[in-house]
Amino acid sequence: MTEYQLITDSCCDLPLEMVDRFNLDIMQFVINISGEELLDDMGRTFDKDDFFQRLKNGETASTSQVNVHQYLEKFKHYMDKKIPVIYLAMSSELSGSQNSARQAKQMLEEEYGEVDITIIDTKAVSLGQGLLVYEAALKKEEGYTKDALINFVEQNKLHYHSWVTVDDIKHLQRGGRISATAATVGSLLSVKPILIMNANGKLVPQSKVRGRKKSIKYLIDQTVKHLETSEDHPIFIGHVGVPQEAEQIKAELKERANPKDIFISSYGPTVASHTGFGSLSIFSYGVNRETTEIK
Repeated sequence: MTEYQLITDSCCDLPLEMVDRFNLDIMQFVINISGEELLDDMGRTFDKDDFFQRLKNGETASTSQVNVHQYLEKFKHYMDKKIPVIYLAMSSELSGSQNSARQAKQMLEEEYGEVDITIIDTKAVSLGQGLLVYEAALKKEEGYTKDALINFVEQNKLHYHSWVTVDDIKHLQRGGRISATAATVGSLLSVKPILIMNANGKLVPQSKVRGRKKSIKYLIDQTVKHLETSEDHPIFIGHVGVPQEAEQIKAELKERANPKDIFISSYGPTVASHTGFGSLSIFSYGVNRETTEIK
């Protein structure tokens, strides 16, 4: 079997032990919070709990995408070793980082001719992307060739669902995603937006629910409703600083579904910068996003 390397980016939010188990190479995003620049290294040196507390206290963070030079260095590292690369990138609808990767590949092709680098838009982010990367890594571990793995990812990527709720609607205002008026009214009414990843890989509002308990119930109900061959796939649960609620979701999903396994992981700082403290999400394998009302 031809050796090849799986690369993804820090927006996949996989726990560090999974990154290490599968020898995943990670493109690292940069976060800026209150003038301090931090590297999203999947928690290897990053104190996520401290970062979450800063978000809870009202600090606003911004993120910087991976640039062309960083991709050139990464890709050339494997070219020099004659190791093919599959890069499972976060959705191109959410960041220009993937475009930088494609520019880097084009520059290398102009210099060296054909290069064995495959860039795949996962149409996902956070643990939705992470779940796809995890299952792809399992296939590689099972002995899938490079071409077989590419085929698996392309055929299955729109089956991975993301159900997300944001606890602090004013965080969306601070990040410039909704107006101050909408945030104020939403806070007064205890509105909890529900976001999904559509078939184009864009994170879009899907519903609004009054109250935290109802928003959590909605995530669980929708996950169960759209599951497909659940016994063959795990469910990932993500959170920003609220592990107890994530455990509650896990317990209910165990009662209502029959997943292969359920993993809980906190978001990484890149994604948490955009959702704020208290965000919860469920990621699962379900019916194709293109053929359902999840659009």
